[in-house]
Amino acid sequence: MHYNVRGLLISAFVLAGATGGALTAQTASGTDQNNTQYGTSSAEFLLLGAGARGVSLGGTIAAVATSDASALYYNPGAASMMGRPGLLIGTYDYVGGTHYSWGGLNFPFGGGYNSIGIQIGSFGFSDQPVYTVDQPDGTGTTYSVTETFVGATFARNFSDRFSTGLTLKGIADQLGAAKGTAFAVDFGTHYHAKLKGHPINMAFVLSNLGSNLTYSGDGLAVNVIRDTTPGAPLEDPQPGQLDTKGFQVPTNFQIALSYDVVYSKTMALTALGGFNQPRSNGAGFSFGVEWNLPHLGNTKFGLRAGGSYTSAPANNISTTLPTQATGAESAQGWAGGGGLGYFNDKFRLAFDYAYRSLGILGGTNYFSVTLGW
Repeated sequence: MHYNVRGLLISAFVLAGATGGALTAQTASGTDQNNTQYGTSSAEFLLLGAGARGVSLGGTIAAVATSDASALYYNPGAASMMGRPGLLIGTYDYVGGTHYSWGGLNFPFGGGYNSIGIQIGSFGFSDQPVYTVDQPDGTGTTYSVTETFVGATFARNFSDRFSTGLTLKGIADQLGAAKGTAFAVDFGTHYHAKLKGHPINMAFVLSNLGSNLTYSGDGLAVNVIRDTTPGAPLEDPQPGQLDTKGFQVPTNFQIALSYDVVYSKTMALTALGGFNQPRSNGAGFSFGVEWNLPHLGNTKFGLRAGGSYTSAPANNISTTLPTQATGAESAQGWAGGGGLGYFNDKFRLAFDYAYRSLGILGGTNYFSVTLGW
């Protein structure tokens, strides 16, 4: 079957431009009106990634996530290209004493045309003291936060160049004595071919499309003292329940491209780029580069770097709050890392590391280990 690679690339960039153009609308007076709902998403931990390789490439890995189980997270459409069962476990020391972990397990079947996989991610902290206005030194009690998602993926190769995948997610958010639940889906496609003898990949991914996260539980229970008649004695406290507003999960649309600028038996240099549009933030662009030495005996060594940029709120969004962190904020999104692995026909073992800058919040470290058999 013949594919027009150049036509597909042009279509991808046209679609990216059309999507970016849809971010603003014109009012009757001709001024731009920004419709982005800044800061209105919940369960933002769903965006923390999976595996050090993806973190170090600045999120552009959706186009090349074909060799390990991180495809379950970044692009379910690429999960059917692994060729062998695989397991990936990663851990992320985030800011403020919080911690994030992710694990995924993927199994190809049907002669390698299909795959099924499961993944789990967890974020939170524990045993933090409770302070109140009446007890500023602490109440003597503690609380914990645990946010978790579990996903199941099915992926299929429809030809030697095109595959798709779908992930169903359940999301749980335990905030002290309050708990919230939601569900979401991810859908991804992956196109893979060669341009002038060098591999080229393209990915379209829609992630975290789902329901609102709503809360219930003992943490919302209150006792209310009602003054029914002005001047009358206060009545005894009456039990009540706080009513909370549900917030959508962080839906995101992404287009990613990769091309092996240098491609030989001894070395590969891959350039990556991507466009993404979150539901509750400005449009963003990301880029990355990966240098691999794939044939050092049974050893593989790689270095990676990437970055991302998110557009600022439009002028009609209030930005009057003072800030002194403009320079540090501009460093957010830069990342780098590397990996070392051992491969043979029956076994694969790899260790990867990534460092990511979070601007004024400092830097974070991500470690992951990959197994294949």
